[in-house]
Amino acid sequence: MRVKICGITQPQQSIAIASLGATALGFICVPTSPRYVTASQIRAAVAELPDNIDTIGVFANATIPEIYQTVVDSGLTGVQLHGDESTDFCDQIRQALPNVEIIKALRIRNLEHLDTAVDYTKYVDTLLLDAYHPQQLGGTGKTLDWTMLEQFSPTCPWFLAGGLTADNIVEALNQVNPSGIDLSSGVERTPGDKDLDKVELLFNSLKNIGLLRS
Repeated sequence: MRVKICGITQPQQSIAIASLGATALGFICVPTSPRYVTASQIRAAVAELPDNIDTIGVFANATIPEIYQTVVDSGLTGVQLHGDESTDFCDQIRQALPNVEIIKALRIRNLEHLDTAVDYTKYVDTLLLDAYHPQQLGGTGKTLDWTMLEQFSPTCPWFLAGGLTADNIVEALNQVNPSGIDLSSGVERTPGDKDLDKVELLFNSLKNIGLLRS
């Protein structure tokens, strides 16, 4: 199972979190976010990571040139679109960055939103389902209604996000079967400052249910 820890802001934390078991790290490229980092900060944070760690830039309603330049300047291996991007926009990004993983994040409020998610599967590599919040794009600490996702089985891999913590991850994964999980606020002290004890507890929980090797 892929485990993505998102909202990394400190280089030393990126190395520590990768060593604890994360397979992907997320960096917020949205200037209005309290977890925002620049391309040069991302480059510093990924410089000493092993090659097998995916590094994902999170964008919201940015332009294709902006996304492209950030990827080039920072060395990201993936792009997560967390705004109102259309399927056509996703297709254009895939063409602009053919060797980069394209993830489309969707904030799910009801089953109708879930149907919309399926429309993106032709245009992206991976989906990410997050909790809906009227003002915030992510990192809200709110959980999804997992019962909605019990039968969710798209044709591409998908991440479960939204309010996940070491305390509720086992319950969540007993209900749904994602390809990966994405955590941000659930393993933080303050926005952008990860709590490594909480990260370690998360990985211990996953090992206890056999989803990760000890």
